[in-house]
Amino acid sequence: MTTTIELNGPLSDFVADKVGENGPYADAGEYIRDLIRRDRERSESEAFDRLKAELARAFAAPESSYVPLTAAEVIARNKV
Repeated sequence: MTTTIELNGPLSDFVADKVGENGPYADAGEYIRDLIRRDRERSESEAFDRLKAELARAFAAPESSYVPLTAAEVIARNKV
């Protein structure tokens, strides 16, 4: 996939400070790929944190509140 972006003014200056002799990245593409990787990692971490919180709530609930579900019901419920 090839994507072209245009940066002007302060954004262009900011990226220029991050690439070449000025910064740790060889070129703007390397910098953008690193930003995307970090954003993906953040997104995955947030999803994992939500899962942990949901599991913690489930395990803290009294056993009397448990409702038996079939695998199909669980799958259908999580498609939302």
